[in-house]
Amino acid sequence: MSTELWYTERYEEHGASLSLKVREVLHREQSPYQTIEIFETEHFGTLMTLDGLVMVTDRDNYLYHEMMSHPALFIHPAPKRVLIIGGGDCGTLREVLRHPEVEEATQVELDERVTRVAERFFPELCEKNHDPRAHFHFTDGIAWIQEADAGRYDVIIVDSTDPVGPAAGLFATEFYAACHHALAEKGVLVAQSESPLLHAELIRQCQSRMHEAGFDAVNSVYFPQFCYPSGWWSGTLGRKGLSMESFRADDAKAFSGTRYYHAAMQQAAQVAPAFLLG
Repeated sequence: MSTELWYTERYEEHGASLSLKVREVLHREQSPYQTIEIFETEHFGTLMTLDGLVMVTDRDNYLYHEMMSHPALFIHPAPKRVLIIGGGDCGTLREVLRHPEVEEATQVELDERVTRVAERFFPELCEKNHDPRAHFHFTDGIAWIQEADAGRYDVIIVDSTDPVGPAAGLFATEFYAACHHALAEKGVLVAQSESPLLHAELIRQCQSRMHEAGFDAVNSVYFPQFCYPSGWWSGTLGRKGLSMESFRADDAKAFSGTRYYHAAMQQAAQVAPAFLLG
């Protein structure tokens, strides 16, 4: 009899699954909001799941965190005040704070236990948590943005889970409109928008709803992500007052320390597959 242990996430509606070979279970707890589990895998390092869904692994998290932060930050002409909604593993926060022009990065995460567990098991993702520019608030992100002052932020990053349960409201037109209100002139919003292959209609909805919310330019960025459904993921961008074509190219070319994002990726990642056009 095999004694091998595998973590498997099933995508029931798509008739598919992801499996990772596990060495041991490192941690399991029930927070006030969800079940948090940590595994040591054979080939992908440490794995975090929330309610049985993959959130982050050591091996491929840089793809998501870099593409959810750098395209939006380099589109903005001078991003000083950044808001991250969600992002409890703090990888996106780390990428944001690699930008010296950022003066303030506020992270609003509902479940504090996700961040505390990440600090223990993903210390490399949390290396910027004590940066004096980082500010943490463990509360509801939807309520936070609804109460934000007009023009408070330059960039808003919605690093959310799937559009179910408490996260469903983060994909609504009303939420994008509240983000538009909270963004200053030339402000940029980016929100994770699931898999192009499995959730094409959701991506179209995100783009349409951002237009409805008042954003002048909208597009998505596409990137590989092995541990998420289909291995292909996206973030959708909305911009106030400017097109998506212009970005701080010289700054992006001089930027270092990334493993996937670079200056040429800024526009290449915005090229949509044919089935998403029209």
